[in-house]
Amino acid sequence: MFTALKKIQKAEGVDPSEFEETVAQAMFDLENTNNELKGDLKDLFINSATQIDISGGHKAVVIHVPYRLRKAYRKIHVRLVRELEKKFSGKDVILIATRKILRPPKKGSAAKRPRSRTLTSVHENILEDLVQPAEIVGKRVRFRLDGSKVMKVFLDPKARNDTEYKLESFSGVYRKLCGKDVVFEYPITEA
Repeated sequence: MFTALKKIQKAEGVDPSEFEETVAQAMFDLENTNNELKGDLKDLFINSATQIDISGGHKAVVIHVPYRLRKAYRKIHVRLVRELEKKFSGKDVILIATRKILRPPKKGSAAKRPRSRTLTSVHENILEDLVQPAEIVGKRVRFRLDGSKVMKVFLDPKARNDTEYKLESFSGVYRKLCGKDVVFEYPITEA
């Protein structure tokens, strides 16, 4: 018997929260009712889901997907997010691959840490996942006089229609996940 609980797989002994069950149920319903997503969603599942409050009373739904399934999710990203945003009306839906940060190896240890498991690499990849389907075309770090840092991220203007209404959600979610202030913009093109 297939149920919505097949759409969420957590670590052993950890039960999904009520909100995670509603997200899994929404994905299960999409798989059963939406013909264009049915084949693509068949083998996909999620790890967790959270709801994050953004400034101005706005909310975002952050869905963590397994790292090994991120390419399959990217193929159907635009359609899946559009359908999930219809189900969670008034909330921006963001898909992020689950990644692991390893601590640096101890001095004298022969073990090497892969570059993809460093804090910097994980934060950069979260940023790329966050702005899907847009691409990052430039980054600037601005140091203010009081010592604070603000990162400016320039997105590809081609995806402006898909992502422009979510820019505030992007910066709020990135601040919550990584603790860094980010401003998302589109580069000014000179005609």
